[in-house]
Amino acid sequence: MKVGLLVRIEAKPEYAEDVAAMLRGAREEAEREEGTVAWFAFRENATTFGVFDTFEDEQGRQAHVNGRIAAALGEAAKTKLSAPPVIAPIDLLAVKGG
Repeated sequence: MKVGLLVRIEAKPEYAEDVAAMLRGAREEAEREEGTVAWFAFRENATTFGVFDTFEDEQGRQAHVNGRIAAALGEAAKTKLSAPPVIAPIDLLAVKGG
């Protein structure tokens, strides 16, 4: 694992549970992505969510960015999010496990 993504997602209050369900459901798709090494979806508070995922290389990261999970998030942004997701590419410095 050398690269990753850190995504911050802010849901509209009335859609917070829909966004939570969408993220829970995205796990299966993440498991099918060959280039995705680890994938975590989390909730910070009632309306703030996030995703952290890691990849062996830039090719894996780009495949994920252009995949189904990102497309679903883009669709949700049109109605269920209070702002577009903030997507930050990151470089991993140290990893424990895996």
